[in-house]
Amino acid sequence: MIKEINIKDRKAAEQVLSVQLPAYKIEAEIIGYPDLPPLKDSADALRTTGETFFGYFTGEKLCGAISFKEKNDVLDIHRLIVHPEHFRKGIAQKLLNYIGRRPIIKKMIVTTGSKNTPAVAFYLKNGFKEVEMIKINDLLTITAFEKLL
Repeated sequence: MIKEINIKDRKAAEQVLSVQLPAYKIEAEIIGYPDLPPLKDSADALRTTGETFFGYFTGEKLCGAISFKEKNDVLDIHRLIVHPEHFRKGIAQKLLNYIGRRPIIKKMIVTTGSKNTPAVAFYLKNGFKEVEMIKINDLLTITAFEKLL
């Protein structure tokens, strides 16, 4: 079941962090960049992001989450995370589909590590187009994607 997460609630933020850290640890391994900023997040940091969070739950257990900010008619995805125990179960797809149905959204945007081939393939498969590659430093490049709705 997908439901909104009150990220300002400390327990909820800790629950999201318990999915985020192992998910981004896998991304860091895939792209060869162990210093990913989301690995440094705390529950308090999540509580103050200003992002809207939705989670995919099995019973009371959070298995995946998506967060975003909306401005005008653009939905900016900030994180799409699935706990590694729940990879390849369609959870990321369900979360993306869920937020894609929000009213008055004309475009979705997202960035991911350019070397994160599973994420890049996921966004391309879902109709996102690559719009820019951004070199953060010598070890990290991110790719920006957009999808017009």
